[in-house]
Amino acid sequence: MCIMRRFAIVVLLILGVGSGHANSLNIVVVGASNTAGWGVGAANAFPARLQTILKERGIDAKVTSAGVIGDTTAGMLRRIDSAVPNNTNIVILQPGTNDLRFFGSKQQRAANIAAMIDRLRRRHIRVIVLDPVITRDFLQWDGIHYTAATHSKFAMTLAAQITGGQKREANQKRL
Repeated sequence: MCIMRRFAIVVLLILGVGSGHANSLNIVVVGASNTAGWGVGAANAFPARLQTILKERGIDAKVTSAGVIGDTTAGMLRRIDSAVPNNTNIVILQPGTNDLRFFGSKQQRAANIAAMIDRLRRRHIRVIVLDPVITRDFLQWDGIHYTAATHSKFAMTLAAQITGGQKREANQKRL
């Protein structure tokens, strides 16, 4: 039995199930249809593009898209704890514009965003809010959803923010 246990431990270490996963960066992107990749597909949406860019830069990252088509910030707030597991390092919050399209107020939208940020920070999770003003030329024919080029641009911008944060954290550890 002891030989079998040792064999199992060796196999786990060879396959990297040991400490390697503890060093990976876990990112969850919470949002609505743009986060889910409406019109461009999940593989071309900024969460998937972000994971690819980070891996190309040598960062072991897993980016999970928690985009729900048609969601509002109230819905995101209701599901934030279930959508963001405990081992999450960073949440990218992309609140979108459904609140205003579905008769919500700017004040309630801002309050929901603030509540999500507060809840995540109390869990010691870094939060990046992606809530830019978008001009028409960055949107698809419907005037709502990002083009594939816009998704790529956002992924590059987010990767720079994340890798910049990684460098700062590494430098602080050296001090």
